[in-house]
Amino acid sequence: MKTPVSPRPTREILGDLADADQARLIEILGRGVPPTVNGRYRHWDTLRQLTPPEGLSHEEWWLAIKLARRPLRQELPLADRDGNPFGFVITGEALRLLRQVDRDASGQITLSEDVATPEIRRRYLVSSLMEEAITSSQLEGAATSRRVAKDMIRSGRAPATRDEQMILNNYRAMQRVRERLEEPLDPALVLELHRIVSEGTLDDARAAGRLQTPSEERVAIRDERGKVLFSPPPAEQLPDRLERLCAFANGELDDHHYVHPVVRAILLHFWLGHDHPFLDGNGRTARLLFYWSLLRDGYWLIEHVSISRILRGAPSQYARSYLYSEWDDNDATYFVMHQLAVTTRAIEDFNDYLYRKMREVRDTERLLDDLALNHRQIALLSHALRHPDHRYTFRSHATSHGVVYQSARTDLLQLEELGILRRTRRGKTYHFRPVADVRGAIEGAATRQRT
Repeated sequence: MKTPVSPRPTREILGDLADADQARLIEILGRGVPPTVNGRYRHWDTLRQLTPPEGLSHEEWWLAIKLARRPLRQELPLADRDGNPFGFVITGEALRLLRQVDRDASGQITLSEDVATPEIRRRYLVSSLMEEAITSSQLEGAATSRRVAKDMIRSGRAPATRDEQMILNNYRAMQRVRERLEEPLDPALVLELHRIVSEGTLDDARAAGRLQTPSEERVAIRDERGKVLFSPPPAEQLPDRLERLCAFANGELDDHHYVHPVVRAILLHFWLGHDHPFLDGNGRTARLLFYWSLLRDGYWLIEHVSISRILRGAPSQYARSYLYSEWDDNDATYFVMHQLAVTTRAIEDFNDYLYRKMREVRDTERLLDDLALNHRQIALLSHALRHPDHRYTFRSHATSHGVVYQSARTDLLQLEELGILRRTRRGKTYHFRPVADVRGAIEGAATRQRT
């Protein structure tokens, strides 16, 4: 990642102008420059490349923007290693994105009957948990492919490499997050989540599930040339800082200032990443806290989306949002805006995914017309597309359609012969279940029928 360019401190720019030309300073302040540029919360690193308003230099423009942001800033109980507080600004764009998340992730959304069955939603959930586990680990260096990783999780086989162990750990930690939503956050849970994500992946196994100690070297963030970009707080501060993070997560430090639940979740993500309290696995643990916070506040849809998949597509932007926030007067707005964009994009992708699945179900049902099947078999396969874990027996099929046992037996055996159902035996009873790719099996049978 290219190292961002930082501006001169605002107080220096202000001081130079006040000393040289107070009339000019008054003129700049009277321009009414907004805190954003065309609605975007710009950092100096990008602002310096844009064309300033007529009559202003880049530094004068930056000064006017910074002064416009100052009265809008809400201070946080999070401070840097020297005790300087972080803060954030809620812009118009932030309000728009927050409304979008509120609408799409926490409301009573009516899903199409094609995807609303418990079986299909459970499959989508497992797939989403796997996706987040895989991409969150890949974001921190795991090299295993998605196909191999998903096969490992589904089959239950033991991890063959440290990278696979990292992914399995993250999947288990995501499941643990879902189990702990009724309890407030405390340091023990944060440490437990870190232990789960890092167990069996660290050179020093004793570092799993504990904060770094004063005797250990703190890991600084460096650029490609080795220059230190960020040094985390000293280890002596970590226990108190973790206690404070948990108090903020539970709403105990709001001090009469309302913090939107989505902003709170994003700031927890930022806070743990900034403190970097663990030897490794800080990013994965931070993202788990984001999920925990939103799910606990009723944003039920969030467990179906993967923010790490979006982050992995542009990791430098993710890292830069941290640096912008840490380098510009501890202004966490840069990180908040980045994560709001990521979250809304992940939700939109999930909605697109559901739409594709609905279309697939309906398109597959139309293929049934190409098969020489009776109405009972077509009804069963339509049911199977929406209930892929359902079991059928000769008796249940006969009862459902009011036919004799022999007719039901013929129906199911023909669907087995077509490769759409598979048969198992429990005691004296045969059970028929849709194959893993029932849609593909129907398409294949229809293609063979046409040829």
